[in-house]
Amino acid sequence: EALNLDLGATLIWGGMIRHDLITFVFRLIFLVALMTTSLISLDVKRLQKVEYYALLIMATMGFSLMAASADLIMLYIGLEMASISSYILAGFAKTEDRSPEAGMKYFVYGAFATGLMLYGMSLIYGLTGQTNLYIIGDMVIRVPTAASAVGDAALVADIQNLNGILLIAAAMIIVGFGFKISAVPFHFWTPDVYEGSPTPFTAFVSTASKAAGFAVFMRVFTSGTLNFIAGSAGQPGQGTAWWPMLVSMCIITMTIGNFAAIYQRNIKRLLAYSSIAQAGYAMIGLVTLTPDGSGATMFYLLMYVFTNVAAFGVIIVISNVSKSEQMEDLYGLNKRSPYLALVMLFALLSLGGIPPTAGFLGKFFIFKAAVDAGYWWLALIGILNAFVALYYYLGIIKYMYLYDSEQQDVAIPVSRGAWVGLGLSTAVIIYLGVYAGPAFQLTQDAATAFFALVGAGG
Repeated sequence: EALNLDLGATLIWGGMIRHDLITFVFRLIFLVALMTTSLISLDVKRLQKVEYYALLIMATMGFSLMAASADLIMLYIGLEMASISSYILAGFAKTEDRSPEAGMKYFVYGAFATGLMLYGMSLIYGLTGQTNLYIIGDMVIRVPTAASAVGDAALVADIQNLNGILLIAAAMIIVGFGFKISAVPFHFWTPDVYEGSPTPFTAFVSTASKAAGFAVFMRVFTSGTLNFIAGSAGQPGQGTAWWPMLVSMCIITMTIGNFAAIYQRNIKRLLAYSSIAQAGYAMIGLVTLTPDGSGATMFYLLMYVFTNVAAFGVIIVISNVSKSEQMEDLYGLNKRSPYLALVMLFALLSLGGIPPTAGFLGKFFIFKAAVDAGYWWLALIGILNAFVALYYYLGIIKYMYLYDSEQQDVAIPVSRGAWVGLGLSTAVIIYLGVYAGPAFQLTQDAATAFFALVGAGG
């Protein structure tokens, strides 16, 4: 039975924050990421400081503001709040050589992407004189239509000239969006930052930060803010100038992420490239520009939090003993710790989209939405990429169950916090794989209400 959550679409803070079902779903994703990350962080002694958890909470608040933003100014405030906290967290383990380097790389790449996004926002403000996303969307869509209706040729020509500037603004905002979700070609920071950062933060940034990026996409692009140069193409979104850019980014992100992961021997780098590919899958739902597609993407992000936290949680426990994160550390894991091997097994099966895990239904909903929207070829590319990903996911499972470790007799202790966090994540992975109805209906209701709101003019 579906969850009944009628949040309406309340505007607060002078219309800068929109509290609706979309906001609720993304806040749920962020809070789940915060909770599970905090649990697996208990196994890392160097992170047991008040500042670490305060920064995690601050980053979560920033992500929540981004998801709820109805105004470019509030969107930027949330972005900066989350980014500054994340830069510090990436370099938090200052006694390790790789962590400060990871923090610096994250800061440099992030500052560049944020600067481009801010410049794109300033172009939009300069052209429209507005910062409210829905007012901008109304102007961009309805003003050209009205000009054509009255036959004002000069005004129509001026609007067409402005479309080029709006396209530049869209491209700049897409850079920021691509950085947040680690989409190709804005993914270069991801492997190094994921490898060098404290592993609990890697789990957090690979899930919450991605979800925030997708929330920004939904608010800015789906709201109609940059839904310009509308043509008469038969498919939704194909008449907009930015649609081909996003579809190309989606395909390249899936493909490069999966093929690069095959050659990795460091498990954190492998999961970094895997997360790049996962972002490509999630983008399929958004580029359909349909409620079903957006709802499927939100469900995918929700299940991905539990899946990735489970995988990184196992790495944390193992690295406490081995002091490294190499593939060889997983050899014979089933004999050393059957519990950790079982958790990792379900996490990898979910990432690969194998039933009865949440990842299977997540990919199914994504591909189904693409086919229903007429993009069967995009779904086919996604399915082929999923088969490529199975090669390295099943390879890890082979190492855990069929290989022997040189440290076969060395026990791997699991703390209570890690045990609870890993057990909870695994239980949800299985639950959402066999009974996804309420969660999926919630995301569908959120997407349907959002598209109805946009269609009504905000």
